[in-house]
Amino acid sequence: MSVTLLFTDIEGSTALVQELGDRYADTLAEHRRAVREAVAAHGGEEVDSRGDEFAVAFSDVERALAAARAIQEAHRDRVKVRIGVHTGEPLRVDGGYIGVDVHRVARICSAGHGGQVLVSQTARDAAGGTFELTDLGEHRLRGLNNPERIFQLVAPELDADFPPLRSEAKETGLGARTRVVLADDSVLLREGIARLLEEAGFEVVGQSGTADDLLLKVRSYAPDVAIIDIRMPPTHTDEGLRAAQEIREHFPGTAVLVLSQYVESGYALELLQSSAEGVGYLLKDRVADVGEFAAAVQRVADGGSALDPEVVSMLVGRRRSDDPLSRLTPREREVLGLMAEGRSNQAIAERLVVTLRAVEKHVTSIFGKLRLPIDEHDHRRVLAVMAYLRR
Repeated sequence: MSVTLLFTDIEGSTALVQELGDRYADTLAEHRRAVREAVAAHGGEEVDSRGDEFAVAFSDVERALAAARAIQEAHRDRVKVRIGVHTGEPLRVDGGYIGVDVHRVARICSAGHGGQVLVSQTARDAAGGTFELTDLGEHRLRGLNNPERIFQLVAPELDADFPPLRSEAKETGLGARTRVVLADDSVLLREGIARLLEEAGFEVVGQSGTADDLLLKVRSYAPDVAIIDIRMPPTHTDEGLRAAQEIREHFPGTAVLVLSQYVESGYALELLQSSAEGVGYLLKDRVADVGEFAAAVQRVADGGSALDPEVVSMLVGRRRSDDPLSRLTPREREVLGLMAEGRSNQAIAERLVVTLRAVEKHVTSIFGKLRLPIDEHDHRRVLAVMAYLRR
């Protein structure tokens, strides 16, 4: 069944909180009231809301676009709201929606600027000329396989001129800003990680203290990556790991990076059962190295992998006497460990202070000794290595 989804959020909400202080609560309450009035007036169904963000469903695109105009008009002299609209056939589950259409509208919304209403190709086609829409061209959005043609809603009460979309310039082929959901029952740790990531340029779109709430956030906001503590309520055993596996199975557009207090190689192997693409396993101590941690999050979000060196060392060390790993030289084992962490040949060369050509020779030798096919993509290479280690 065709449904038109409308996503909204406030641009620069973190800066707005710092600027307004205690007055932000009143501003947020007024914003939420205005959005809900516009949604109700045009027959929309509020699917989910968190803070300044809303996910709304409409039976037809005309109602959704009319609501978008009303929302922007209500905020013309207040906070700046960005809106994304997309028509598709998402799957209805537990009062909400899941599927690639949810990811698509979330990415479209994130690509916009405050005061702007962005519309997908399918929503524009369904509108049938009822509204004036400007063609902004094709843009490659993070996590989506094909470029998306995006249109901008035009109306007298709406601003017309905006900077280039945050989907990044088409020439670069980059995606929208990296969106992150955090899950840890420690509020202080969550807030600390969120601050580090935001300072590094990431967009933290949700925080959760339980595995169930994490899954709701992932379903609603379609983040690029979910960062998850393995041990979460109620039993503090493996709830986070179970949630990570469910995300990998049901939300393939969201990468997963799990954090652990201790080295638990069995959990790492469970997480890698299907593939090593878009997956990471780090010790919480690694968060202290902001640069390394941010690079690992981005690598996982981009479809690569990030495994903690201590976990890799333990996995590589668990070999049988007849294991082909015993054929590797000490340097090859060192290179293999860095490969399993998800590092490229260039990164390995820089870490070991050797030439790129030397690393390429080591990699060729490793795959030959392990009888594993060589693949030009780093994450495929890691997948092959980890598949061997699981055996």
